[in-house]
Amino acid sequence: MLTKKQHQLLIFIDQRLKESGVSPSFDEMKEALDLKSKSGIHRLITGLEERGFIRRLPHRARALEVLRLPDNMGGLVADDDAAVASSGGPSNVIHGKFSGALPGATLAGDSESVTLPLYGKIAAGTPIEALRDHSETVDVPAALCGSGEHYALSVEGDSMIEAGILDGDTVIIRRCEQAENGVIVVALVDGAEATLKRLRRHRDSVALEPANAKYETRIFGPDRVTIQGRLVGLLRSY
Repeated sequence: MLTKKQHQLLIFIDQRLKESGVSPSFDEMKEALDLKSKSGIHRLITGLEERGFIRRLPHRARALEVLRLPDNMGGLVADDDAAVASSGGPSNVIHGKFSGALPGATLAGDSESVTLPLYGKIAAGTPIEALRDHSETVDVPAALCGSGEHYALSVEGDSMIEAGILDGDTVIIRRCEQAENGVIVVALVDGAEATLKRLRRHRDSVALEPANAKYETRIFGPDRVTIQGRLVGLLRSY
């Protein structure tokens, strides 16, 4: 999903490459999108690169390559090897099932943000039952969300403070049903209790590891834990 500005920039870059074979300058991109500073262009390019629409060619100034266009404007424009490289995913460790449909994120006007469903509180201490209040939403920077579906959760507790996750933070979760060792995930225990922890797999057991010495790692059989998403971003209010 692209913001309006990301879409405009992608089309502008693609048209300029087709016309002249040279990427537009940052000043030209800034003027074309009517932005006040080049820092906004940097953010847009980073977002497009993370989503696999463009890539920067190394050791060349102003060198951008369009890998693909939005679905309604054509498919992949790069070679097959580049397309495969841009779509590689993490290795499988644990599979899970997300119970209930997840509404898709929507664009928040013309700004570089997306609106995500806010599904209540997630315990970062003792697991609590996951709340799914579909009536609440939160606007987050689009750069925090790559491909796939996302949702937000409010953190309650202090068991992940050594990972920089504090009580009251809002975490951005990418929906997934698998995760590799060492990542922070939303884990559902026994189909009823959700918690935010670092995932570790040890032979025939699953460890949910806190980031606070006051708490102990909890060990479960693999059939007791399902993955509902992985942490991709965090919001904090002061």
